[in-house]
Amino acid sequence: MKVDPILEELWRVKEKLSREMTADPAAYRERLDQLVKQAERAGQWVLNSPDELRRHVAEQEQRRR
Repeated sequence: MKVDPILEELWRVKEKLSREMTADPAAYRERLDQLVKQAERAGQWVLNSPDELRRHVAEQEQRRR
């Protein structure tokens, strides 16, 4: 089964943050916000909702056809 690189990156970041911020949920959220802002400044696409992910996946499927 082919794994989507976006999902792989999502899980990689989630696991890394979980290891770093296990005891402090507020710090976890703040660090996540910092990563999002950093990605946006770098011009990277950032998911903000499940609907955006659905639209992205649908667009990718359309391009493959």
